[in-house]
Amino acid sequence: MKNYVHGYSEQETARLRDQAATLARLLYGDLQYPAGATVLEAGCGAGCQTVFLAAAHPEVQFVSMDISATSLHTAQQAIAAQGLSNVRLQQGDIVEPPFADRTFDHLFVCFVLEHLADPAGALQRLRRLLKPGGTITVIEGDHGSFYCHPETAEARRTVDCLAQLQAGMGGDSLIGRRLYPLLVEAGFAQPQVEPRMVYVDGSRPDLIEGFARNTFIAMVRGVREQAIGQGMIDAAAWDQGVRDLEQAATNAGTFCYTFFRGQGER
Repeated sequence: MKNYVHGYSEQETARLRDQAATLARLLYGDLQYPAGATVLEAGCGAGCQTVFLAAAHPEVQFVSMDISATSLHTAQQAIAAQGLSNVRLQQGDIVEPPFADRTFDHLFVCFVLEHLADPAGALQRLRRLLKPGGTITVIEGDHGSFYCHPETAEARRTVDCLAQLQAGMGGDSLIGRRLYPLLVEAGFAQPQVEPRMVYVDGSRPDLIEGFARNTFIAMVRGVREQAIGQGMIDAAAWDQGVRDLEQAATNAGTFCYTFFRGQGER
């Protein structure tokens, strides 16, 4: 994906794995696909969600598609490492998916729409791939929902830089709040959206490490050079902001972030 603000480094792949391991149960652990169904995972990336979905549904066939050959290679390694046999990888663009209409029983789209210039158009094209009565599950975050304690102006500024960089590339890091109108615009029937909040404090050390540090702060830290290079912030202010975020990711602080999960039918 050319507009992927986080890039394709090994560090980003590690971050995505930590994110999936930490959030899988919260975001899609309760999904239940029936045996014999075919599911298109559109925008599978490095397969971090793929392995959880496929392992939880051994009698379901998944087609996991991504535009990046590099990401698909990484996904193939992850799938092989788990010994999964119910996944077929396919290179393809979510904007022009290489499938016939009415091919799939279900669609799964996670952390993809935020990077697209025309998410409603992408959803409309994906909808055509569903069989009548088929469903879509789409999951996105919303950086505007983030807060922490203690929170400083410098910490907030680093998060704002990430949002501005993504907007400059045609994406929308606030897209979680738009899921319902996007599903309606794309023509999905019975759309429903629910928030799924991650709250972190000292009583949840696994989330301090897995979400606050290894997912959220790692995501912010990954755009340091872009933010400084584009003159959004100077190095000293950036580094102070990240240190302040890290201070909140301790037993003395709190973190909070809301994801949104939308569903609809054809």
